[in-house]
Amino acid sequence: MSAQPDFSAVRGLTAALPVQLAEAAPRILVVGDVMLDGWFSGISERLCREAPAPVVDLHRRVYAPGGAANTAMNLAALGARVAVAGLAGDDEAGRRLASLLAEGGVEVSGLQLHPDLQTTTKYRVIAGDQVLLRMDDGARTLPPGAAAGLARALPEQLADVDAVLVCDYGSGLLHGEVRQALEAHRGGKLVLVDAHEPARWADLRPDLITPNAAETGAMLGLKLDPATDRAAEVARHAGRIRSLAGAGAAVVTLDRDGALLLAGDGGTHRTWARPATEKQASGAGDTFVACLALARACGLPPATAVDLAQSAADIVVQRPGTSVCTTTDLVSYLGSLGDTALAPEELLGRIALERDAGKTVVLTNGCFDVLHRGHTRYLNQAKALGDVLVVALNSDESTRRLKGPDRPINPLHDRAGVIAALSCVDYVTVFDTDTPIPLIEALRPDIYAKGGDYSPQMLEETPVVEACGGQVRILDYVADRSTTAVVERIRSRPEAGTLPGQEPGPADGGRP
Repeated sequence: MSAQPDFSAVRGLTAALPVQLAEAAPRILVVGDVMLDGWFSGISERLCREAPAPVVDLHRRVYAPGGAANTAMNLAALGARVAVAGLAGDDEAGRRLASLLAEGGVEVSGLQLHPDLQTTTKYRVIAGDQVLLRMDDGARTLPPGAAAGLARALPEQLADVDAVLVCDYGSGLLHGEVRQALEAHRGGKLVLVDAHEPARWADLRPDLITPNAAETGAMLGLKLDPATDRAAEVARHAGRIRSLAGAGAAVVTLDRDGALLLAGDGGTHRTWARPATEKQASGAGDTFVACLALARACGLPPATAVDLAQSAADIVVQRPGTSVCTTTDLVSYLGSLGDTALAPEELLGRIALERDAGKTVVLTNGCFDVLHRGHTRYLNQAKALGDVLVVALNSDESTRRLKGPDRPINPLHDRAGVIAALSCVDYVTVFDTDTPIPLIEALRPDIYAKGGDYSPQMLEETPVVEACGGQVRILDYVADRSTTAVVERIRSRPEAGTLPGQEPGPADGGRP
């Protein structure tokens, strides 16, 4: 058996990464509330005679696994060897659900079809592109002994997996005997919990919880208002969130505001979601959790795993219905980002539209050669200064003039792709001059961000920024954390070429 690849040093997203994770194929057990989704679509051109209600002439019926079953489908589509443990009815919907899961590559021997249970279903009726009605059906109470049967099967299912993902939608199935079985037989396995009430799983001591904003607010006894800075509010309560849920770490999903990682060491990492309509999208949260579980099961660092999960969610939220993100989808998405460095003329056009929408534009620049966590922290701080973050990359020739003839390590196309894959980055462009002053004069940013032990007075860009009506902001600097130091460590290793783990720090000596 060949050794599994080491993902612990990975700090940026590339098109090759989803393939490498799929090839690692971790074994993951999904334990949770399964359901069947239905999307019934057609045309509505009249109201019925009995009431002022639209008549929909149905043209298409589409069924898909929902809830924990959708999470399992996403895991399988991303390359995991996944099994599902759950309970459905021995009825038409339950049998359809089991068949769809099996067709999607999910092991269904742990899916128990109970003769006295009605499968939970959620059916939507759609006219054109508008959901008119959602019909929820299913058992309100569990048959006697149903949960006990699932609990008895768990020890054997847990014996041969790398990670366990609990998806608790509040049916009541997963508490009592099922939770006790998980607590007794989890062993040292990675455990993630996606639950409506995370605090109820504190005794399991999960490695990671993934509540959404509403679930987090309910746990804290607060209302997280979408009109406020929810990420900042969540960060203020990071320790309490992890303590209440008994969790090593948490990722709080904030729908259109992205997600926030609350790491066990007290650090945070933010992602930003790509805008999308929400008329028909469903299950993006399941996709996010599935991709996050796959990445962490493979050993990808938490911040990078969250970035990858955000990319997967951004893909499916653009699609109607309950859908999954595949390895091919992620490869295509991340690969296309390498070609998204905009020419200055196109960038100016995009920024004009952003300004027309009343958005604040932030510009920063650098080489961003070998990406490390200092870069990602710095860029997240820059994004937080405004609404739109533009990253201007030094061209290869400009980088050579600044850093020496043996730099950059990574060519422009690769650097652009990795930077564009960060959810905090909205636009990437390239400049070939030694300073970005010509770009500043053309772009006229509201804020020009720089990392390092500078003061604004030390920068030759400052007078230009201020003449354009903007301001200069200096972000965090931590000594001895730089790309140059990383490259020197790589070259000094006997097995030069294997990227070591990198500690957090800002851009290269304050110069990305």
